[in-house]
Amino acid sequence: MCLLAFAVGCHPAYPLIVVGNRDEYHHRPTEPMHWWREAPLLAGRDLTAGGTWLGVTPLGRFATVTNYRDPEPQRTDTISRGQLVVDALAADDPGAFGETLEATGNRYNGFNLLWGDAGGLYYYSNQEGIARPVPAGVHGLSNGLLNTPWPKLVRVREALETLIHDTGPCDSGALLDLLADRRPAADGSLPDTGIPKDWERLLSSPFIVSEAYGTRASTVVTVGTGGEIVVRERSFGPDGECLDDRTFRWQGMEFGSGA
Repeated sequence: MCLLAFAVGCHPAYPLIVVGNRDEYHHRPTEPMHWWREAPLLAGRDLTAGGTWLGVTPLGRFATVTNYRDPEPQRTDTISRGQLVVDALAADDPGAFGETLEATGNRYNGFNLLWGDAGGLYYYSNQEGIARPVPAGVHGLSNGLLNTPWPKLVRVREALETLIHDTGPCDSGALLDLLADRRPAADGSLPDTGIPKDWERLLSSPFIVSEAYGTRASTVVTVGTGGEIVVRERSFGPDGECLDDRTFRWQGMEFGSGA
């Protein structure tokens, strides 16, 4: 993923709400969200490296990864970061998995990983090297550290905060609409991450449209207190046109009963 906003323990009916955009080169082959045959998880798949960017298990365990933006050349002796999501979802103990990351995080190019369930999430970046629980609240994550105040992150995080003030049912369409903002940040507000200014400008909108690189998918995950899990994904083409819209809905475990 490249942009996430998520609410943990903020809504009386939905202890976990996640919205996110995946940005990628349009030529990179991808499978959309589906149930994997070889592992108990719902996820898309990167057909180049074999991993995924976001996944959910039948019981409601969740994990997602973002790359850490670094203008320096990427190392070639590393493990694919998409494997981190698969490993996090397969771990017996989410907390202990954080200790594993602290010991092995330097085997990957820069990344942020978010994982856990409606009872609690964990965050780790190999730029910091420390795994920690995520406190209750509304948070944002992009290609910097957690809650780094890039304009697009702040915009989507604040929009999610506004939306969840209405404590009624969380409509997946309304949540997806939060991710559809194509407005770039003003030049004076652009982050300085070491990449060319035209790329900073292109990447500054929550939803990116360009011929070669852009938002490939928008995803919503909600987990209700009664255990209902809803995952919805929209896929997009180079012009920002919707190519596919799929929804998965099932009954997991009630919030508080454990996973």
